Order: sequence, then C-alpha cells, then structure tokens
Amino acid sequence: MEKSVLALLNELLDSYNRIGGINNIDGLNLPSKGAVAQICEDLLQILFPGFHDEEPIASKRMNPLSSSRLLNFAERLRGEAFKSLRVQEPECPAKRAEGIVLHLVEQLPRVRELLCTDVEAAFEGDPASQSFEEIILSYPCIETIAIQRTAHILYLEKLPLVPRIMTEWAHSRTGIDIHPGAKIGAYFFIDHGTGVVIGETCEIGNRVKLYHGVTLGARSFKKDEEGKIKKGGKRHPNVEDGVTIYPNSTILGGETVIGARSTIGANVFLMSSVPPDSLVTTGPGEISITAKERPRENSQ
Repeated sequence: MEKSVLALLNELLDSYNRIGGINNIDGLNLPSKGAVAQICEDLLQILFPGFHDEEPIASKRMNPLSSSRLLNFAERLRGEAFKSLRVQEPECPAKRAEGIVLHLVEQLPRVRELLCTDVEAAFEGDPASQSFEEIILSYPCIETIAIQRTAHILYLEKLPLVPRIMTEWAHSRTGIDIHPGAKIGAYFFIDHGTGVVIGETCEIGNRVKLYHGVTLGARSFKKDEEGKIKKGGKRHPNVEDGVTIYPNSTILGGETVIGARSTIGANVFLMSSVPPDSLVTTGPGEISITAKERPRENSQ
C-alpha cells in the first residue's frame, strides 16, 4: 500500500504547481479552523456558565474559573486575530489584534443581556418549551445566535476571516446560516431553524420570529465592466420590529422592508416592501391527483 501511494505522490505534487488559488504554500500563516472552533466552544462556556460543563460550578469557583477561561479565550483569539489581520495587512502590529480582543471582552456582558432576551423569546414563542434550561441546552438557535452576536462585534471591528469561520462553525452544527455582518435586535427567535439563511447586510429589529427554511437574501448582484460581481452594498432586506415569518418563505433585496408587526405566511416569495401591520399569504394550492399507469402483465 505504501509503495502504491508514494508512486502517485509526484502527480499530486505536480498539481500543486499547476493549480493555483487553492494552495497556501510559502504563504501567510492563516487562522486555524480548529483553533477557531475551540474558541467558539470556549465562548459558549463563558456566555452560559454551567450549561456547557460536565460538572456543576459552585459560586465560590466562579472567580478563578472565569478568570482562567477568559484569559485562555482571549489569548487564543488574539493569536487567530493577528494571523487574520496579517492576511490583508502584512505589517499590521500585534497591538491591533489585542485591541480587538479587549473590545470584544468588554462587550461580553452586553452580549449576555441580549442572549437572555433571546432565551426568553424562545420560551414565550414555543409552546413546546418547558424551561430556560431546555432552551439553552438543546435549541440550535440559541447556540447560533450566541456565536453570531459575538462574531458581529469582530465583524464591525473589520477583522477578516475569523468572524465568518465562527458563524460557519455554528452553521455546520445547527443548519442555521447567519452572516456575521447581519444586525439583529433583541428577543430574536428562530423556531426549529434548519435551513434559515440570513445575509450580510440584513437588519432585523426587536421581537422578530422566524421559522425553518426562511431566506433573507439578495435579489441580484451588480457587475462591473468585466462582468464580475461587485462586492459590498446593501443587498439584503430589513425586517422591522415584531415581524413573524413562517416556514420556507423567501424575502430578497436590499431595498425590501418588511414593516413592523407584519406576518409573512409560509412559502411566500417577496422582492418588494410590505407596509406595517400587513398579512402576506399565498393563494390556496391546487393538488392534482391522477391514476398511475399500471405495468402490463407479461404475456405467456
């Protein structure tokens, strides 16, 4: 087996020389996906102490335990942030990464305040929920929102790579895809969650509830003279306070605004704005039932 594999080695090495764009040989030290995954795990322990631990935490241990966890988290993140900054700015000073991490740590109490409203929204919005403990431990939306709210702070600090790696880590675990650039208000709840997509420039108000399969996406992409997609710009919709969007609805466009307190029914496709206090539904579906052609019997 070893000889057979090594006999093919030169072909693989040749592909490294021929095929560019997906190599990072003799290049920069990129952030590690594994390290960022561990940062996300550490972050959940810090944001929800006692919920992501195998043993209960006594109050007398909170100070030394939190100190150790926060320092480890900050040091890991500083290292990955520094590598990320150097991708765009090779001479970027290490102090820049340290400043971003300190700013994030300063914001963690505020993130916890928002997450508490999210847990409350889930408890109020789901009749199947039995307790806050059940929601924090088992609801995928809480884990995803916790990571996204933190990654959003790093995104606003213009830290490349790491915020997106964080939200894609959550996406891979929960099936909920929220870009770190999305701006999300308090009391946010995603029921079930699978298949939800929220784009980078989306703005979501307070007390918004989404169901599974909802897409808040881009309508179209402007192109330059060479036919390449232009980056940036407002591409995704705004959803105002108190809106509910039911399963598998798609809302597209940077100019699209869903007015406050509106309800969007299931399977709706929207590319235009809706005024406040609207109810948007699709017409009754038509079901066609026809007889299947029976297979012919073999003649003798």
